[in-house]
Amino acid sequence: MQKLLDFYQDTFHGVFENALLEEFARIGTYLELDEGTVLMRPGGYIRTVPILISGSVKIMRPDEEGREMLLYYLGGLDSCAMSLTCCLQHRTSEILAVVEEKTALITIPVEKVETWICQFSSWKTFVFQTYQKRFEDLLATVDAVAFHKLDERLLALLQKKEHAFKSMVLPVTHEELAAELATSREVISRLLKQLEKLGRVRLSRNKIELMP
Repeated sequence: MQKLLDFYQDTFHGVFENALLEEFARIGTYLELDEGTVLMRPGGYIRTVPILISGSVKIMRPDEEGREMLLYYLGGLDSCAMSLTCCLQHRTSEILAVVEEKTALITIPVEKVETWICQFSSWKTFVFQTYQKRFEDLLATVDAVAFHKLDERLLALLQKKEHAFKSMVLPVTHEELAAELATSREVISRLLKQLEKLGRVRLSRNKIELMP
């Protein structure tokens, strides 16, 4: 436990007070998850809240026909506002959360979320900041759908993935991009070809390279 506490103190220095980090080490669960791991599914009960240490997780909203639209990404030192809301209101999940790349995180039992808000000022600040960040992410998504053309949304998505992967070479397929933008693979392939002609990307099998 002491080794884990030392790791949390290094990782969350200046974010959470030491007494809360001791709680993390005592009752939290440290996990390392591979790409493609599903953290939450629509209709499932949320029993833990994730706090990411490294890596990235994409949060998507599926419809009744099985299509999925990307809402936002979680990165290092992020948590999911949807999971916080569902656990506080005892509701089932309405989102799909999938690990985008190898990710390290802590899971916290849901019953501690509300208790810690009253007990630890740093946790209260973290929860409110998480809501604010996710609200801004959702506004950006709504703006993109309402006011931007699909090619602009595609380029913005690729730039988000560049930030998430910390690399200009993205291991994504046309089909994955189509699912996240709620369109067809054929449309995405056509738009990527246009971006390649403009010198914005370079295409290869299951990879897309963003050009500087």
